[in-house]
Amino acid sequence: MKVCLKCDEHHNSNLWACPACKQTPIFEGDHVCFDPDLSDTGFPQGAHDRLFHLESNHFWFRNRNRLITWALQKYFPHAKNFFELGCGTGYVLSGVSQSSPHLQLFGSEIHAQALKYALKRSPDATLMQMDGRKIPFYNEFDVIGAFDVLEHIKEDDLVLAQMRKAVRNNGGILVTVPQHEFLTSIVDEYSGHHRRYSRSLLREKVEQAGFEIIKITSFVSLLLPLMLASRSLDKRSLADYDPMSEYRLPKLLNASLESVLSFEHIFIKAGFDFIAGGSLILVARAC
Repeated sequence: MKVCLKCDEHHNSNLWACPACKQTPIFEGDHVCFDPDLSDTGFPQGAHDRLFHLESNHFWFRNRNRLITWALQKYFPHAKNFFELGCGTGYVLSGVSQSSPHLQLFGSEIHAQALKYALKRSPDATLMQMDGRKIPFYNEFDVIGAFDVLEHIKEDDLVLAQMRKAVRNNGGILVTVPQHEFLTSIVDEYSGHHRRYSRSLLREKVEQAGFEIIKITSFVSLLLPLMLASRSLDKRSLADYDPMSEYRLPKLLNASLESVLSFEHIFIKAGFDFIAGGSLILVARAC
């Protein structure tokens, strides 16, 4: 069910025009824009293009996609649709499309520029430019995903509440976030992170939003000592920081790190929950 962001009218129209107040969002190319004034804020020029060309070969993104697609299939096998909040350049959507081709896919991103790349990767997905604090749906989706999104938003409680409103009563959410405040570094500062999460903080926020947690584990756990050493030794200032250095790894090193995380993935699939790691993945059902 659609929700008008101007008058809060709930309707099942196939069109975006509100039947009550006649408000109609604008369209940019193939996607609807709900908050165009926010579209060009907070992301460096050209960064989406660089991500589009680098992330599909990077060990961290590849490992995260394996976890997401596995969790989606395991915990929501009967889902018919999937909505990704903050889909970026569409790398996760493309992975979900390949692993679960039966799903109807939806994606949103505050930066309209990123949606041009997401459309290339997932041409059959319905894409929208929107603010995650104002999701224009009610009881609409079987599963909503937010992957390394919440840390970018000061009002993360509001985003989770909006996700609960938009997900169906028998549906659920998948979330990944960066973990451990002691790993905070220039990477977080450049990326605009408001926080890194502890397990207890993420659990508390998700439960308060109206979800029952069914799985939570750290990942990038076997690389935690390497991450800690890297961040401790990194003395660069924001002015000296090259964000793409995180992605331009030697092929042998990239392959070795991916092998380590593939081994870690075996343990997670077997039911082992890591208590520490660079990131957290959480699965929860609406209650």
